[in-house]
Amino acid sequence: MKHISLKSIILLAILIVVLSSCNNESGSKVMYLGHTLPQTHPVHKGIIEFQKALAKKSNGTLKVKIFPDAQLGSEREVLELLQIGSVAATKVSAATMSNFVPEYSLFGIPYLFRDKQHQFNVLEGEIGKSILEKGSKFWLRGLCYYDAGSRSFYTKDKAIRTPEDLEGLKIRVMNNQMAINMVNSMGGSATPLAYGELYTAIQQGVVDGAENNPPSFVSSNHYEISKYYTLDQHSSVPDVLLIGTKYWDKLSDQEKVWVQEAADESAQAQKVFWNASVEASMATAKQAGVEIIIPEKSLFAEKSKSVLENFVKEYPELAPIVNQIKNKD
Repeated sequence: MKHISLKSIILLAILIVVLSSCNNESGSKVMYLGHTLPQTHPVHKGIIEFQKALAKKSNGTLKVKIFPDAQLGSEREVLELLQIGSVAATKVSAATMSNFVPEYSLFGIPYLFRDKQHQFNVLEGEIGKSILEKGSKFWLRGLCYYDAGSRSFYTKDKAIRTPEDLEGLKIRVMNNQMAINMVNSMGGSATPLAYGELYTAIQQGVVDGAENNPPSFVSSNHYEISKYYTLDQHSSVPDVLLIGTKYWDKLSDQEKVWVQEAADESAQAQKVFWNASVEASMATAKQAGVEIIIPEKSLFAEKSKSVLENFVKEYPELAPIVNQIKNKD
C-alpha cells in the first residue's frame, strides 16, 4: 500500500465522525461512495442509478451514501481511504488507475478504438473485465466502466484541420506521458498544466489550446475563449467505478452479485446520460459561435502511430492485449 498522506489521516479522523453519524440505519449496510464530480455530471447521474438499483435488488439491505464534489477529498485521497477500508467505493479515471495497473494505460493509446461500439465491446467483454479485477491486489476492485467520451482539440486563434496545423502550437495536456507523446507526435508542443489554471492560460496566450471531451469543454467555460473545436477524437479514456476490497470481502456471495448487477445496470444508464450531455454541450458551443470542425481522423491516427509503438516497447507483455483489442469485433 502506498504511503498515506498526513492530509488523508486528518480527513479520516473527520470521516469517522461524519460517517458514523450517517450509519444509523438499522438492518442495512451502508456503502460510502465519494467522488470529485459535481452533481450535474452524467457520471454522477450514473452513480445515482447504481444507488437506486442496489437498494431495489437488496430490498433496502444495501444502501449507498454518495459524497460528490470532492467532499471526501481528491481522487488520490479517496483511493487511499478505499485501500484502508474507511470508504467503500469511488469513481476515478482509468488514467489514474494506470498508476496501479499498467493495463489501464492501454485506454489512452490514440485511436486504439475504431468507434464507440468497439470501445464498449472491449470494455464490457473479457478484456475489460480482466483489467477491472487486476486492481484487487492493490485493494481496488473495478466494478464497471462509465463513458467519459472522446478527447478532441480546441484552440483560441488558429483552427486545427490537419495535424500540420498543430505545428508551433502549445497544447495543454494532463501530466501524463502518453498524452505528452501524442501531442508531440502530431507536431504540437505538449504543455502539462493544472486544469484549474487552464482558462486563464488560454485567455492570456500561455497556451494556444487544449484537448478534452465536449461536456468538459463547456462546463469549464473554455468554449467562451476558444473559437475552434476540432473533433479528431484522439483518445477515449473511460471512468471506472471502484470498490475497496476491504469492503467487498465483507459482503456475502449474494450481496456481491447484487453490487455487480447494480453496477452493470448503472453503466448502461450512464451512457444515455453521457450522450445527452454531449448533445447539450455541443449545442451550447455552437450557439456561442464556436466553429465545429470535423477533420479526417486517419491523418491524426497516422501521425500518432509512434505512441503505440513506444508503448509496446516499454510494456512488451501488454502487446498481446493490444492485438486482442484491435481484433475485437
